[in-house]
Amino acid sequence: MRARALRHVAAATTAASLALLLTACGGEEKKTEDTGKADASASAAAKPDVKALAAAELEKLVVAQADLKGYQVKQAEAEDRLNAGDVGADKPACEPLAEAVSGVAPGTPGASVKRKAVQVPSKDTVSSPDNALGALGVPATTVTLGSYAGQGAEQAFAALKTAGTECAGGFTLLASGEKTTIAKVSPETVTAGDEALGWTLVTQMEGRPFITNLVVFRKANNLAGFMTMSLTGKVKELPKPLIDAQAAKLR
Repeated sequence: MRARALRHVAAATTAASLALLLTACGGEEKKTEDTGKADASASAAAKPDVKALAAAELEKLVVAQADLKGYQVKQAEAEDRLNAGDVGADKPACEPLAEAVSGVAPGTPGASVKRKAVQVPSKDTVSSPDNALGALGVPATTVTLGSYAGQGAEQAFAALKTAGTECAGGFTLLASGEKTTIAKVSPETVTAGDEALGWTLVTQMEGRPFITNLVVFRKANNLAGFMTMSLTGKVKELPKPLIDAQAAKLR
């Protein structure tokens, strides 16, 4: 999973460097997750007045190119569009984290959409002695927006909160037949929406730590997720401009 994700970041960051010369344009994506009907029905019964937004409505609410500067925002590649059934973990409590870090809306969303947002590299970033990969080393973020019926969003958020605690010592992520060992999950401070959670996940690659940042916030019955990584294996900060832009569209 991690090797495949690195290939995707390489392609995305190459596009970002070209964005310095070309005008970037946002993409459109249509995607509906398999919802797990039994759980969704239970949530709706508990809170029948709350309905999940349709994918077409989420397309209007997910962060887009016009919403912020300094990023190239486009639709996710077809191979990035995993479903909940494609992702798991060796510990059941860690499955919500496994889903979120794989770019899957956790729990049982009625619909979800996804975007790729790559930070446009500055001259200082490209020429930095700490960044041997140049423009290919800039951070790339997978943005996922899901909408839930009933109390589904609250339940998914609560499961993530529990996972962040119970899986602090690490877990094995299973995605499309590939295994990735997460060695450590550390909390990060983040404020957005009605409630928000953030973590730094550390994976050992060739004996060196590879850092991934993950943020999820809830606004009403919607969950927005942000998974950030770089080919350098270092992510120094949360993608605050992206988080703020997405939060503004959900007010």
